[in-house]
Amino acid sequence: MKMGLGRPQKGANGVSTRWVSLFCIASFFFGVLVINRFWAIPDPVKGDEEASSVKEQQLRLLHPMVNCEKKASLEDKVISSTAFNVLYLLIILYLLLQEAFVQAGDILSQVSQTHDVIMTLDKTISSLEMQLAAARAAKGDTEEGSPVITKSGTASLKERQKVFFVMGIMTAFSSRKRRDSIRQTWMPKGGELKRLEKEKGIIMRFVIGHSATPGGVLDRAIDAEDEQHKDFLRLNHIEGYHELSSKTQIYFSTAVARWDADFYIKVDDDVHVNLGMVGSTLARHRSKPRVYIGCMKSGPVLAQKGVKYYEPEYWKFGEEGNKYFRHATGQIYAISKDLATYISVNRHILHRYANEDVSLGSWFIGLDVEHIDDRSLCCGSSPDCEWKAQAGNPCAASFDWSCSGICKSVERMDEVHQRCGEGDEAIWHTSF
Repeated sequence: MKMGLGRPQKGANGVSTRWVSLFCIASFFFGVLVINRFWAIPDPVKGDEEASSVKEQQLRLLHPMVNCEKKASLEDKVISSTAFNVLYLLIILYLLLQEAFVQAGDILSQVSQTHDVIMTLDKTISSLEMQLAAARAAKGDTEEGSPVITKSGTASLKERQKVFFVMGIMTAFSSRKRRDSIRQTWMPKGGELKRLEKEKGIIMRFVIGHSATPGGVLDRAIDAEDEQHKDFLRLNHIEGYHELSSKTQIYFSTAVARWDADFYIKVDDDVHVNLGMVGSTLARHRSKPRVYIGCMKSGPVLAQKGVKYYEPEYWKFGEEGNKYFRHATGQIYAISKDLATYISVNRHILHRYANEDVSLGSWFIGLDVEHIDDRSLCCGSSPDCEWKAQAGNPCAASFDWSCSGICKSVERMDEVHQRCGEGDEAIWHTSF
């Protein structure tokens, strides 16, 4: 790419504006020279001033009108000459300014193009570095045991599919009714689920590990359910409420190893989601390399043992009564590819706190990450999301803060879907 000044612009006759400008300048000085010489020639009527001074005085007294006419004529010539010179100057200035603007426009255009190229290269290099790190991590998984577990318990590594986003719906062995309530409302099933992947690049899976006794009754029940719906992502992880931070970490590592997505989403199985709105929200941040999207909060650090959300490592957060750093609430959030890859590569040394959403937020401290607080991801289930849906601006996700999800979600998910849903066809008519 050439960074120098552009060539002088040429007119229709092939003569550059620079030569035209030089010609005009020369013409201007030539005109000034001619006019000066013209006025320097003595008037023959005057002759010898010393010999005819008396006669001229008499003539001026006798013929005042003639003298006035000469003065007027002289003034007209001066005015014409001045106007001529000013016109030349204006033409010259116009041409010079035109050429300057053209050259300045070329420079600005080249600077803008160079900036775009640099940004593209920076993003490409960052992506390649992350892919290399992910490949190394995947190789390590192959040697240690892949995080992806199939029904037979053997490792399964596949070619990564390029998609828009992966949505992992965190679930448990006891949550069959919750999963069915989601399948019957906002999550496509069967052929529609495959169509969603093919046409929109959206992957949706219920995420679950295995029981303490692999191959037991609980695992066989999930295997049978997966055989029917084919909508599970199985993790090399032992299920348990106090292992949510570990489960979240393994989910992102497993998803990155399997799909090459722009975004990776974690959502609980008692939250209502409008897929079209989620896709539109993410699409606005698609060009950014490291984004962390959710409803940002900073709750108190609970030091009292036995209470819900108790933090055993409360002393790390300073004096009693302090609050956590800013992080996304755990019901639903999304992270970009680079951040998910970062978690995958560094999962063995990332510290896990008791609360999963706090753990995720802590992993990004010290990184160049853009935190995006999007309140459309945390609307109340009623009447907040209903009002917004009626106004033509449906929420991306809805739940009840008091229940950390939709209260009695199995019974109410269909109701919330009817009141707050964007419409079952919205996802197919939304462009990302």
